[in-house]
Amino acid sequence: MTRSPSALRGPLIALAALLALITAPATATATPTASGRAAPEPAAPADFVRLSSVDPTILQEIRYFTRHNFVGERIDGYRQPVCLLTRPAAEALHRAQLRLRPQGYTLKVYDCYRPQRAVDHFVRWAEDLDDQTMKGEFYPDVDKTRLFADGYIAEKSGHSRGSTVDVTLVRLPAKPARPYRPGQPLVPCHAPYDQRFPDNSVDMGTGFDCFDTLSHTLDPRVRGEQRANRLLLKTTLEDTGFVNLAEEWWHYTYKPEPYPDTYFDFPVSTRSVSARSAATAR
Repeated sequence: MTRSPSALRGPLIALAALLALITAPATATATPTASGRAAPEPAAPADFVRLSSVDPTILQEIRYFTRHNFVGERIDGYRQPVCLLTRPAAEALHRAQLRLRPQGYTLKVYDCYRPQRAVDHFVRWAEDLDDQTMKGEFYPDVDKTRLFADGYIAEKSGHSRGSTVDVTLVRLPAKPARPYRPGQPLVPCHAPYDQRFPDNSVDMGTGFDCFDTLSHTLDPRVRGEQRANRLLLKTTLEDTGFVNLAEEWWHYTYKPEPYPDTYFDFPVSTRSVSARSAATAR
């Protein structure tokens, strides 16, 4: 039986609405206010940019958008796997990349700007001593009761100020990183390079986010090629304005920071910068 146009209109509208929900890109959600109205998510300040708009050749593996991190689940505030930074920090990374590529390397970022709500997620996880899901990889030799005292977890992070990156080196041509499968056997982050999780980075002596003193950038136990790799990353980034956190070989902050005392909470999403641009245009 052939249906009339009016009879088809209702089912077609319903189908279109369903397809829109399925295919809609990740966007910032609104937060209800006391009046019941939805308040828009905060947007980034004018000088925040997507790293890819400054240097599309820098690899991005935003770990907190995935379940492959010390918590074992996607972290609050990570709506898309994108690197957002203040423009001065992004441009400094670009200058470092220009130095490294002729030497056969590329930078890869694991994390960039981090919203305060993500830091709050870390704190809640650290206070839940029963959750040891990812201990076997990320903190195999550290008692979880020590995470705050030993400085691995804090209530504030320099990442939330927008000029700090977690970064490594990948040899060119870059090989695809093997995807993490939740539930797969965990290997300690300080195990030999050919045993721990392969993420296509050069051998830095430990994996990213390894809660261990071996992660200290200049730990004397890290020698040979591993130390050379750390020093190549360190000297290159320091020459373009970054300062390393001595306890983490991957952690660098651009100085002077545009926002040294401000901890932002807008989501990690392209919308955080595009919404700002649209508002400015109006």
